[in-house]
Amino acid sequence: MIRRQAHHVRRMLGLILVTASPLPLMAQTANDPAPVTTPPSLPYDAGADDEPILPDDQFEARLPQVDSADTDAPLPSIDSWIDQQMPQQADAPTQLPPATEPAQEVELAQPLPPLDSVTVPANAASDDDPNAKQPDIRYATSVEGFGKTGLDDVFKDASTLIDGDGKAETAAMVQARAQEDEKLAVRLLYSEGYYDATALASLDQTGDGTLKAVISVTPGKRYKIGDIVITAGPTVPPGLVRDSLPLKTGDYIVATTVESAEANVALRLPENGYAFAKVGERDILLDPATITGDYRLPVDTGPRGTFRNITTSGDKQAFGADHMEVIRRYKPGQLYDSRDVDDLRKALVATGLFASVGVDPVRTGEAGPDGTEYVDLHVEQEAGPARTLAGEAGYGTGQGLRAEATWTHRNLFPPEGALIGSVVAGTQEQGVSGTFRRSNAGKRDRTFQAGALLNHQKYDAYEAFTAGLNITWARQSTPIFQKRWTYSYGAEILLSNEQTTIDAATGENKRLTYFIGALPVQVGYDRSNDLLNPTRGFRANLRVSPEASLQGNISPYVRSTFDLSGYFPVSDSLVIAARTRLGTINGVARDDVAPSRRIYAGGGGSVRGFGYQELGPKDVNADPIGGRSVNEFAVEGRYRFGYYGVVAFVDAGQVYESQIPEFSDMRYGVGLGGRFYTNFGPFRADIAMPINRQPGESKFAVYIGIGQAF
Repeated sequence: MIRRQAHHVRRMLGLILVTASPLPLMAQTANDPAPVTTPPSLPYDAGADDEPILPDDQFEARLPQVDSADTDAPLPSIDSWIDQQMPQQADAPTQLPPATEPAQEVELAQPLPPLDSVTVPANAASDDDPNAKQPDIRYATSVEGFGKTGLDDVFKDASTLIDGDGKAETAAMVQARAQEDEKLAVRLLYSEGYYDATALASLDQTGDGTLKAVISVTPGKRYKIGDIVITAGPTVPPGLVRDSLPLKTGDYIVATTVESAEANVALRLPENGYAFAKVGERDILLDPATITGDYRLPVDTGPRGTFRNITTSGDKQAFGADHMEVIRRYKPGQLYDSRDVDDLRKALVATGLFASVGVDPVRTGEAGPDGTEYVDLHVEQEAGPARTLAGEAGYGTGQGLRAEATWTHRNLFPPEGALIGSVVAGTQEQGVSGTFRRSNAGKRDRTFQAGALLNHQKYDAYEAFTAGLNITWARQSTPIFQKRWTYSYGAEILLSNEQTTIDAATGENKRLTYFIGALPVQVGYDRSNDLLNPTRGFRANLRVSPEASLQGNISPYVRSTFDLSGYFPVSDSLVIAARTRLGTINGVARDDVAPSRRIYAGGGGSVRGFGYQELGPKDVNADPIGGRSVNEFAVEGRYRFGYYGVVAFVDAGQVYESQIPEFSDMRYGVGLGGRFYTNFGPFRADIAMPINRQPGESKFAVYIGIGQAF
C-alpha cells in the first residue's frame, strides 16, 4: 500500500444571500371599498387596417349604472346585464340554419388504381447489405513525454493503440483505446517511482480526415525510499529478516524491486527454519516535500522448526510414508529447510506414479531441540495410471528399419517395483526382453535392475543370436534430477552364436558360439547446465568392463571407453560444442573377441557421414570386422534463434586393430543440422557426408533424434 502525506487545505466558502423585494402592503378598513387592482395594459399597436369591435361611446353606454349615493345597493345580476346587451327580435323564434352535406373532394372520390399499374422508381429499393462491414477508421499514434524514464519502449509494447495497427471500426473504439493507454502510462510511471505522474489522451483530426491519438505524459519527480522499518519477532540468527530484504534508503521506489525484495524474505525465512513465516502488506508513506517514501513491512516469522515425521493421505495411494522416508534427503531433527521439502516433492514427481502430489509443513506444537518446534510433512497424493505403452520407429543407414514397443507396469511390486516388457522388430534386428526394476531401492536415487533377453542382429560386421542375463545397480541422471556424479555396476552373462570373419584376406567366415561374462563399471561426472541441451560446462564418463570369452580357451580382457565433451557459449545465441572418445580392448587378440563385443565406429552417435559400424578394418568384401581401439572427435557450432536452430559440424574418427589408438588415417565427415527446441529437449535432424569417400561407403547419412548429438 502506498499512501500520500495528508495536507489540510482550508477554504472560505462565501454565502450569497439573495433578497426578494416584497410586494407593497395596502391598508384596508371596513369603510373603504375593496381596492381595485388594474392589470397592466398590454402594448397594443393598432395598425391601419384594425377596426375596434365596439366604439368607445357604445361601450360606455352599455356599462351598468351605479348609484353613487347608495353605496349599499346591490349590483345588478350579470345575467340581466348580458340580456340587455343581446337585442332580440320580437316573437321571432330562434332557428338554426339547415344542415348541409360537406363538399366531397373529387380526387378522394375516385377509385384506387390497380396495384400492377403503380410504377416504383428505380432508386426506391437498395441492394446494400445492412450488415455489411463499414470501412475502418484510420488513425495515427503519438507518444510524448516519457523522456529519460526509459519506459517509452515498454509502453509501446503494451499499448492498445499501437497494437491496433492504426485501424479501428469506430472512432469510439479509438477513444476507448486512448483512455486505456492513458491509464497504462500512469501505471508504468507509478511502477518506476514517479508517483506525481500524469497522462492525458487526446484525439485530433488532421487535414486529410485521419484521426491522431496523442498520449502526453508528465512524469514528475521520482521518489526514493526513506526510512525502512520492519516489524518482526526475534530470529536466529538476529537480523535475518532485515538481511533478507535487499532494499536501501535512497534507492528508487521501483515496484519490481520492492516485490522481489519481499519475495526474497518469504523465501529465505523458510530456508532457515521458519516454515510458517508470512510477509504482511507493505505500507509506503509518500512525502512530496522530500520526494521520499518511508517503507514499513510487518513480518510474522512464526516458530523456528525442525523436521520430524512424514504423514500421507489420499483415496488412491501409490505407496506409503515409509517409502517416502527412504526418498527424503534430510534427517529427522534437522533444522527445517524449504529446499529439502521442494526436493522431496520433485523426487515424488520423478517416480512417475502420481497424478497429483503435494507436500506441506504441518505444525505439531511439540517442542524440538534448541528451542525449536517439531514440524511434520504431510503428503497429499493421488496415484496415477501405473501402466504405460510406448513405441518408437525409425530408419538408420546401416541399421535399416527398426521398431520397438514397450509395455511397463511401474508399480506392479510396490513400492516402485516395475515390470518392463519390450519387443524389437526390424530388418536387421529382432528380439524380446523382460526387466524388473526397483527405483529408490533401499536408498534415494539408487536403482536395481535385473533382466533377460533374446536377440538377433544381422549387420555387415556380424550376425549374432544372443541370449543373456544381466543385473545392475545404478545412480543415473533424469530430466528432473541431473546429477553431478553418476555410476553403475553389475554383472552380465551372454550366450551368443555369431558368424565371424576368420581370415580378413580371404573373407572366410565361420559360425562360433561364445560364452561371455562381464563385470561392467561406469562412473560419470557432469558439470553441464542441461541434460538434453547443454550450453556450458563439461561432461566426463569412464566405462571399464572386465570380460572373459570362452571359446575353447578362456580369454580374459578389459574393454575401456573414455568420453569427454565440453560446451562453450560464444554468445546468447551461439554455442561451440566439442567431443572426444577413446576406446581400447586390452589382453586379447581381436579374433578371440566375439564380433559383437569388438569396437566399431560410424553412425549418428559416432562419426556422422558414415554408415553404422562402417569405419575401421574391412575384409575382402568391404565389410567391417571391428577392432580393438578407437579415437573420435567432433566439433559443432550451434546457433539458436527462438524455437529453431541450425548446426554445422565436423566429425572425425577411426578404428584400429591395435590395442592403443594410433591417431592416424583419420576419416572425416561434415554436415548441417536443424533443431526445433521443445520443453523437454531439442528435436534434431542432421545430414552429413564423408570427405574423400571410399568405394562402398555411404554418400550421405541422415540422423533424427531427441536431444543434441552429444
